[in-house]
Amino acid sequence: MEYATVKLIHVIGAILFLGNIIVSAVWKIQADRTNNPVVIAFACRLINVTDLAFTALGSALIVIGGIGLFHATGIALSDAPYLIYGIGLFGMAAMLWLVGLLPLQIYMSKIAAKTVANSETEMPASYEKCRRLWNMVGRIAILFPLGALYLMIMRPDF
Repeated sequence: MEYATVKLIHVIGAILFLGNIIVSAVWKIQADRTNNPVVIAFACRLINVTDLAFTALGSALIVIGGIGLFHATGIALSDAPYLIYGIGLFGMAAMLWLVGLLPLQIYMSKIAAKTVANSETEMPASYEKCRRLWNMVGRIAILFPLGALYLMIMRPDF
């Protein structure tokens, strides 16, 4: 593939990935602030759906575009340490999502759905514990790809 095509794929992937993780965090925080189990359950379910649709797709496009750019430009990783650091940050974000955020989201979604099904008006303490952990891990998971984005655009010399 030519350079412009793989760069477009890479940029679209970054937009989908970063856009969804930031918007998901905003949706989730705002839903939790309502203290309404129906709203929280709805937000949790949609975050799971959009993560699979946009975060996973964005990640795949980032990887495909990144590999394509690597081949199209012929840059050696030894000549571009910012690439190594950027790839590392992206990989750490992906691991946090896969082993931390995604399982928490699925569990919180189940708690919220059960709360609504039982016609309860308050979320249980187990949800609150998960929410706090999700917020903490989520902040870190957002910083890693933002750092990768900075490195990819600014290409600092190390």
